[in-house]
Amino acid sequence: MPETILQKPLIAIVGPTGAGKSALALKIAETFPGEIVNCDSLQIYRGFDIGAAKTPASERRGIAHHLIDVVDPGAVYSAGDYARDARRIIREISARGHLPIISGGTGFYLRALLDGLPHLPGRDQALRERLASRDRRRPGSLHRILSRLDPQAASRIHVRDTQKLMRALEIRILTREAAPPRASAEAFDGYRTLKIGLDPDRAELYQFLDARAAEMFRSGLIEEIRRLLDRGLTGREKPFESLGYRQGLEYVRGSMTLQQAIATTQLETRQYAKRQWTWFRRDAQVRWLRGFGNAPSVVEKCLEMIRTFIFPSAF
Repeated sequence: MPETILQKPLIAIVGPTGAGKSALALKIAETFPGEIVNCDSLQIYRGFDIGAAKTPASERRGIAHHLIDVVDPGAVYSAGDYARDARRIIREISARGHLPIISGGTGFYLRALLDGLPHLPGRDQALRERLASRDRRRPGSLHRILSRLDPQAASRIHVRDTQKLMRALEIRILTREAAPPRASAEAFDGYRTLKIGLDPDRAELYQFLDARAAEMFRSGLIEEIRRLLDRGLTGREKPFESLGYRQGLEYVRGSMTLQQAIATTQLETRQYAKRQWTWFRRDAQVRWLRGFGNAPSVVEKCLEMIRTFIFPSAF
């Protein structure tokens, strides 16, 4: 029997934010049936709901969703942690006879899950505190330092992504060399993966993202941020670096007007969507579908692709 038949099927729905990945994942899970594994680095955090665009529990149609609201905002949660947890959950889903469906746009998490990560040194808290202090004194300095020490790593990390910058610098300083080659990583075995990418019209997506960002602020994002701060969070936690939360926090602290916060969120969300497109376009395994994930034609094509993938001998 061919090895591909012995391997269990795994579906990954990828693409830019706002493309309709969650809606398509729900349809797939209803059809086969399946369970959904979140692959969005913000949705893992408890309490960050509106800006993370989480599918409300009331709209999940009774379908199991995993790795949503599983981490406290102040906790450290790495791509390696995600890969470990997601691999365990995927195996459990398969053992129940269900189809595991990964849905989300955090490409580095997906790579860690499927391809594994190189063996890296542990965290050095004293070094991290020095780097964090430097970044507070001189915003943008971590990216400039990394650009000198490891230009390739710096080119893949946004200048405001403090956590990733600190980790990249930590690795570079502790090992005195660039990150270990990906060849030393251990891939997720026992599965064959179908990656489906959503590719909506760019102008339509940007229009949708602008409207969604404005609606987030109207529907309670600022109030959510205030509740999080009232619970004792400082605003320096990782999820506050995310789009919408960073701008909302600046508004709450008086350094931005509401109009500036909304406009900045809209602009940076469009830029983020463009970076996601670029990331996933580099992956030759992604099979692209033109349109949003809730479009009937996209749903039909996607389900047909999955049927052929799961039951190849029937076609």
